[in-house]
Amino acid sequence: MDRFQAMTTFIRVVDTGSFSAAARQTNVGQPAVSKLIAQLEDRLGVRLITRTTRGLSPTEAGQRYYERARRALEEADEAELAARGAGRGLSGRLRISAATTFARIHVVPRLPAFLTEHPELDLEVVMDDRVIDMVEEGIDVSLRMGELPDSTATARKIATGRRSLLATPAYLARAGAPQSPADVADHNAVVYTHYDTHHWTFRNAAGGEASVKVGGRLHVTAAEGLRAAVLADIGIAVASDWMFAPELASGHVVRLLDGWALPPIDLWAVFPTGRLASAKARTFADFITAAMREA
Repeated sequence: MDRFQAMTTFIRVVDTGSFSAAARQTNVGQPAVSKLIAQLEDRLGVRLITRTTRGLSPTEAGQRYYERARRALEEADEAELAARGAGRGLSGRLRISAATTFARIHVVPRLPAFLTEHPELDLEVVMDDRVIDMVEEGIDVSLRMGELPDSTATARKIATGRRSLLATPAYLARAGAPQSPADVADHNAVVYTHYDTHHWTFRNAAGGEASVKVGGRLHVTAAEGLRAAVLADIGIAVASDWMFAPELASGHVVRLLDGWALPPIDLWAVFPTGRLASAKARTFADFITAAMREA
């Protein structure tokens, strides 16, 4: 029995709560996972996994083994990185997640430089607007925007982005440009249900605040839908400048209401709860942090 493989598989089983999920993450069959865990229990002479109504969970001995095994694997990862030296880069697989639009515009185009710097590293990018279960999905680092729903998550703020009221010149030529927050109520608003409410709050440099109830016939659940609607000249929208970076640069989308600002949005690198961030995950977070500062 390969002790390293057994430890890795056991950690996957505990993290996911099932043999089948662990099998999918390790690209082996479920019977192989069950057999390996049984061999590990025989070798140690203790029961590590117990079945409950909710699935699988570690026994007391299994929890102790889990904590030390995870720490041992993380330290082994750090040792290999230190032995290789910075010039050798990282190796293995790194699984990251990010919102679809942000990944398409800001992450994927920057990956060639990261992959060139680390030629022995394989990347898997999970592009999804929903907040996914990092442990269940086997995610090493997730790029998330806005408030973090899990206050216990290990997270690092990467950047703070501007949010603006945006529209295309074609829409404004047809509907006119709002001159004050109150004017926004007369426009067709495209509402992004993932972040937006039906009230948009604007603030000015003097400390003034204006909350506007917006109306619109179109609600979208994904950032790509919001982009498509705005670019189709359907209406105005509130969005991060990150979401429309190419169009803002080209002038195909413009900001409205100079002198009024919307609450900014934070970008975070989030690591799985309850474990140390791997060297690969931290290095990727550092890379994206530097890239966003340059942007």
